[in-house]
Amino acid sequence: MDTPVLDLTSLDYALAVADWRLRVARIYADVRASSDPAEAHAGWVASRDELFATHPASPILDAAAFRGLDVAPYDPALRFVVPVLPDEPRRMDVPTGTDGVVPFERLGRVELPGVGSLAVWALRSYGGGLFVPVKDARAGRPGGTYGGGRYLLDTNKGAHLGASDEGLVVDLNFAYNPSCAYDPAWACPLAQAENTVPVGLDVGERAAVRTA
Repeated sequence: MDTPVLDLTSLDYALAVADWRLRVARIYADVRASSDPAEAHAGWVASRDELFATHPASPILDAAAFRGLDVAPYDPALRFVVPVLPDEPRRMDVPTGTDGVVPFERLGRVELPGVGSLAVWALRSYGGGLFVPVKDARAGRPGGTYGGGRYLLDTNKGAHLGASDEGLVVDLNFAYNPSCAYDPAWACPLAQAENTVPVGLDVGERAAVRTA
């Protein structure tokens, strides 16, 4: 759900952002099409590394030194298929530099065994979709995860792992940093208290990137 606080009047830049989102959606379509979550994760890592390294809309500021995103090995124990449980409705208004105040509404929550509870938000503006961030106990610590939290699902941007009759796929191995983790010119909704868990999650994308 992150949004660039940049001059979007340039046609070239607008087209680049549109292409970035198409490519992200294709990456997640490949993930959903795979029957092997670990194999899908490896493809996700490789595809995102290539995208961040080469795409004109990449948030990486020093592309010449970039050697890939720092992503932990896949842990199958941290993949869940869980129902969305009812919860007290709450509105969250997120100010951004380009889109004004972006409204979210809490739809419910998912309970992840051994991890904790995460709120499931609905974007209540153009595009709609589900939004599930996560902030763990390692956030902001040396060698840990991004201090503002990471994203698990942002269906408006194509980041969706799928669902079944059993519930929503919530795979913590696919936790990724918002673009503001790399470039402060982006404005990103960050994880609230309802999306903060008491355990450290050494899976998914870490805070740092690999450089030369």
